[in-house]
Amino acid sequence: MQLVIFGATGTVGRQVVQQALEQGHIVTAFARNLSKLDVQHPQLNFAQGDVMDSSAVEQAILGKDAVVCVLGSGKKLKSTIRSEGTQQIIQAMEKVGVRRLICQSTLGTGDSWSNLDFYWKYVMFGFILRQVFADHERQEALVKNSRLDWTIVRPGAFTNGPHTGHYRHNFSSTDRNITLQISRADVADFILKQLSDRSSLHQTPSLSY
Repeated sequence: MQLVIFGATGTVGRQVVQQALEQGHIVTAFARNLSKLDVQHPQLNFAQGDVMDSSAVEQAILGKDAVVCVLGSGKKLKSTIRSEGTQQIIQAMEKVGVRRLICQSTLGTGDSWSNLDFYWKYVMFGFILRQVFADHERQEALVKNSRLDWTIVRPGAFTNGPHTGHYRHNFSSTDRNITLQISRADVADFILKQLSDRSSLHQTPSLSY
């Protein structure tokens, strides 16, 4: 497939790029600073731009089969780039006629809130990452209200662990027998599997060990 990945230089984005290339996809990596992505491959194309630049976003999406959104704000705790950037992506996709969107959010949004423990509910998302969490919720609302063929992936806390391909997903919101953690490599693995999984359309699968 021809994919465009927004947030390609992020910690998850780099994993998505690498694994997509290994699987034979033709990848366009979109980011503001592509020098952060130290990858060379004959099927890798680069699109340097700001996700808030509608014309640059449209140009990157035009002619693609699917869009992967793994936007992040780094260590900025008050950024709204996830929701605002996702809105630009949605508008561009609807304009140029590309329908398949896979968007990475976070475990805890929507009905997955009840999967969290006290620490994540009241310390991390309730205090430290409160604004980051709110931005994820805004992002999800925009995706759900779009006319696209979307899937929202809700991973637990990221680790630097290996790509195992063995993890839990689509578990119920009442399931507390999870670690609330998942490696970035396995998040990428699951994201790419959704490209060929029509059962995930308009679904919000959670992801954890």
